[in-house]
Amino acid sequence: MANIVVVGAQWGDEGKGKVVDLLTESSDVVARYQGGHNAGHTVIIKNREFILHVIPSGILHKGKKCIIGNGVVIHPAALIEEIEGLKKRRISVGKNLFISGRAHVIMPYHTVLDGKDEDSKGSKKIGTTGRGIGPSYVDKMSRVGIRMADLLDSEGFKAKLKRNVADVNFLLQHKYKSKKLSVNKIYDEYMKYAEYLAPFVTDTVVMINNLMEDGKNVLFEGAQGTLLDIDHGTYPYVTSSNACAGGVCTGLGVSPVSVDGIVGIVKAYTTRVGEGPFPTELHDELGEHLRAKGGEFGATTGRARRCGWLDMIALKHSIRINGFTGLALTKLDVLDGLDKIKVCVGYTYKDPTNSCSCSKKGKPCNLTDFPQQVNVLEKCEPVYIEMDGWKKSTKGATKMSQLPKQARSYIKYISETLNVDIDIISTGQKRSDTIIVNNPFKKKLRR
Repeated sequence: MANIVVVGAQWGDEGKGKVVDLLTESSDVVARYQGGHNAGHTVIIKNREFILHVIPSGILHKGKKCIIGNGVVIHPAALIEEIEGLKKRRISVGKNLFISGRAHVIMPYHTVLDGKDEDSKGSKKIGTTGRGIGPSYVDKMSRVGIRMADLLDSEGFKAKLKRNVADVNFLLQHKYKSKKLSVNKIYDEYMKYAEYLAPFVTDTVVMINNLMEDGKNVLFEGAQGTLLDIDHGTYPYVTSSNACAGGVCTGLGVSPVSVDGIVGIVKAYTTRVGEGPFPTELHDELGEHLRAKGGEFGATTGRARRCGWLDMIALKHSIRINGFTGLALTKLDVLDGLDKIKVCVGYTYKDPTNSCSCSKKGKPCNLTDFPQQVNVLEKCEPVYIEMDGWKKSTKGATKMSQLPKQARSYIKYISETLNVDIDIISTGQKRSDTIIVNNPFKKKLRR
């Protein structure tokens, strides 16, 4: 048996969906540990595109158990819509899907407050999707959240709902000058959701630990990426949960010693959605070229992604936090046809306020570690090395020998610089467009 974590190593959108889909073939269970329906995984199977938001990608495979853990926040209407959408496409969803009773519920007031709060920030917007994710996690930490198990207790749910809506309505009236929400309307709506979702709700902590004890292969998947982690990302331009590997333990209720391997998903270049610092961002035709060729638009929102060169400083930060045992390099084919490829190997920062840890009294300093202060990162200029590009297409390659020499050199440089094996290389959107160097489930395990 083996238990493997799949983690985005950048700002999300690295292609985790495809990698999870590939690795699901070697797993018995796929478990989602954090985030909400603000993220999307795109999987293409036999020219059919599936976009999943909360349901684990393993649902597309027969005979796999799919778990939505306690670390996930669930919008019932969105989840039901996702389930029904899969059923219409003849994907079985029933006894293969399990939802933690401890998972928190996104309520209508969370969505309202998310939009109001974001609008109030003006030019300092975070760039959230406005889907209520953040406010739901706020209620969780404030100990006033409503969990999936609460929906199954109609009287207890209504009491909690009354309390929360009273507080929200006070805020809507006095801060945002907005109309009040109706307790009865929300109650009636969510009781219908409860009836639909009740068969899926269970104690997933007991379930997943029993499955691991029985020797099943478990694949842990998250949303977003390490640089959007609430603690270790570019705060405050982050998501509201722990997207790094550590989130698996709290988001599913499993022990750290149960994790055998951690696969970091790295895009062959870098992208991010929304606001926040991005040192290697390209504001020119090349950036537009990467966006167009890579189809860099959000699977959930359709927002255009910002594009730039690969950032090794950011990736070293991710490796330090997650302890990757292997990497999956995605979208290599998007770099086809470029004369030169740049890689960021450091930052230059001029510190007029002397707030930098390596301050030289206003003179430029060189940084080799990812800054913890967002105002420092915003002013960092990338230091690049330049590598030869390749003219031969890599799209659809399934063997390393099919790649041009320059592409192999690029892959080798990334692996050697980060000191992590590249186990999987994605050369296109299709499941078959992949080079499997090592199957993470079959590598030498930590235990």
